[in-house]
Amino acid sequence: MNKEKPEKIVINEEPWERLVNLIETADPDALSVYLNSLSSLDAVRAISRLDQEEQSKMLVMLEPGEAAHLISEMPESDIREIIEDLNPLHATPIVQEMRSDHQADLLGQLEKKEADAILDSMKPDKAKELRSLMAYPEESAGGLMITEYLAYDQRLTVNDVLEDMRRHAETYSDYDVQYAYVITAKGQLRGVLRLRDLLISPRNKLIVNLMFKNPLSLNVSATIQELQHFFNLHSFFGAPVLDDTGRLIGVIRRASVKEQTQKSSNKAFLKFSGIVGGEEFRNMPFSLRSARRLSWLSINIVLNIVAASVIAIYQDTLEKAIVLAVFLPIISDMSGCSGNQAVAVSIRELSLGLLRPRELFHVLGKESLLGLVNGLVLGGLLAAAAVLWKGNPYLGLVVGGALAANTFVAVCLGGSVPLLLKGMKTDPALASGPILTTVTDMCGFFFVLSFATYLLPVLNG
Repeated sequence: MNKEKPEKIVINEEPWERLVNLIETADPDALSVYLNSLSSLDAVRAISRLDQEEQSKMLVMLEPGEAAHLISEMPESDIREIIEDLNPLHATPIVQEMRSDHQADLLGQLEKKEADAILDSMKPDKAKELRSLMAYPEESAGGLMITEYLAYDQRLTVNDVLEDMRRHAETYSDYDVQYAYVITAKGQLRGVLRLRDLLISPRNKLIVNLMFKNPLSLNVSATIQELQHFFNLHSFFGAPVLDDTGRLIGVIRRASVKEQTQKSSNKAFLKFSGIVGGEEFRNMPFSLRSARRLSWLSINIVLNIVAASVIAIYQDTLEKAIVLAVFLPIISDMSGCSGNQAVAVSIRELSLGLLRPRELFHVLGKESLLGLVNGLVLGGLLAAAAVLWKGNPYLGLVVGGALAANTFVAVCLGGSVPLLLKGMKTDPALASGPILTTVTDMCGFFFVLSFATYLLPVLNG
């Protein structure tokens, strides 16, 4: 009697390994069930471990709505690569299932050829709407607004609105609806309707008699700083967006503003850390990651060589007072830290619109006093440490004075450089660090070794 071969049991199978197996079996139902069993984070992590061919096969197997929801949780760079790798006939239904603001963002990041291919596969009205959204700056009300909202002519009754909502229930179910808007025949905003008021009001009542008149709104060109200020003042879920004629063209969500602010902060942090482009993940192509990092590091090594050349000029002094070598990295590092604090504050204020490049002297006035006080405190601490170690007050005077002077320079420079770079249309988050590091190293080495040269006889005494 033949026995059936026992099924192979996989122990501790990783989620991405399970996905590969399901993709190979070409069973969309099993794939969908398994993906739904994973948390959002686990699903994103698993998909990121697949190669591009496997990712494409997986998305084609899924329903467009499910595929859109799945990739919407992924980093923008990953979404772009996945959509670019798909045939436009497969990519278009997935893109159409996304929110309008996400659609515009994604299409704006694709190569023009790929974006046009997807847009050409859509209905003309939808393609025209997306092209309009893509024309707005990313960090503006127009670039962040959605076009999925409910708007009704002011001449309609409660019954008219409820009937429309019933007829289009399937479409509206995907909308993130809290309010309905009342507009004129030309599309100009008149008021806002609460949905609960529609349900409890007489059917023959005109909606114009139920609405809240003259609602707060935002202009389509409002900047991210203006949007942040608006939502800080008002605890709204969202707000209507109007064009220059007062016509309702979209809705800006509080969540979208928060999301964009967080994304900008993350990019600024990565740029400040030397990640060119402001984004990097380890599933990106190796050559791209290496090239981006080296483009920043290569400049840094040249600048560091320039800074180190100061030591060569004072080589004789250093040889005669070798103890100074212990303090050089301390002075350089501490001054750099102080300068980076000032850089971070300037970049933050620039991003929030609290500071303009022309306000250089205002920044210098604020930072110079701070740099002087912090420099004297830090210099005093280092001087005390030097005296306790070597018992030589002149050594303390040299290293403490050098740290105090260099901290003052670093803080003033750190506060000013981002403004100067911004005024020159250069990214301050990416370029401020190398400039600050080079100058503070050069000045630090110069202060220590030049002070030591004048006091050399008593340093060795």
